[in-house]
Amino acid sequence: MKVLVAVKRVIDYNVKVRVKPDNSGVDLANVKMAMNPFCEIAVEEAVRLKEKGVATEIVVVSIGPKACQEQIRTALALGADRGIHIETDAEVQSLEAAKLLKAVVDKEEPKLVILGKQSIDTDNNQTGQMLAALAGMGQGTFASEVVVDGDKVNVTREVDGGLMTVALNLPAVVTTDLRLNEPRYASLPNIMKAKKKPLDTTTPADLGVDVAVRLTTLKVEAPATRQAGIKVADVAELVDKLKNEAKVI
Repeated sequence: MKVLVAVKRVIDYNVKVRVKPDNSGVDLANVKMAMNPFCEIAVEEAVRLKEKGVATEIVVVSIGPKACQEQIRTALALGADRGIHIETDAEVQSLEAAKLLKAVVDKEEPKLVILGKQSIDTDNNQTGQMLAALAGMGQGTFASEVVVDGDKVNVTREVDGGLMTVALNLPAVVTTDLRLNEPRYASLPNIMKAKKKPLDTTTPADLGVDVAVRLTTLKVEAPATRQAGIKVADVAELVDKLKNEAKVI
């Protein structure tokens, strides 16, 4: 069974994000970049499926500038077999990303597509659902457990009321949640081996997809600075401040 995994290049989650002086976006100059944490979970899940003998090949795909090959190589070092880089310097939004992935799905014909439920930069949580709709595939989102059983995959989803398990016919799309697994670290020998694994490069034009921006960002602002908290002596003082100062009761 072939598994396709999408990964995204984002600002490292340990880095403090800076807004550009003109509020047009986030400052990416000299900022450490990394694989989106939810995408790391997706790669790990695919590798575990291969270790169980369920998956026979793992293909990793990423969309973005040439620097995205770094994240693809990371995924290859973690256990993926080959990579596909859709190279573009344009801003790729959720729908366009889904269309590009749909074109790759049509070409590769994987039985299972695994994506992170969202990226930590835009936080849209849209691409997986859009891809499933475009490809006409069943979807299991917010997955905390994935079990492949023959020509079906059982996905345990994290929902507001607890857990929900859905049975999907393959091929299907799964988006990963935090509690699905704990991603491994790439070993030095595997990092060296990843440099020799195949990585194909294509473009949106080659795939017949228009990535023109359809949504415009008007302004980006940093969150307001939070005031320091205070300590109260007793419950009576707490109630007084909530009532008279915060005016929430």
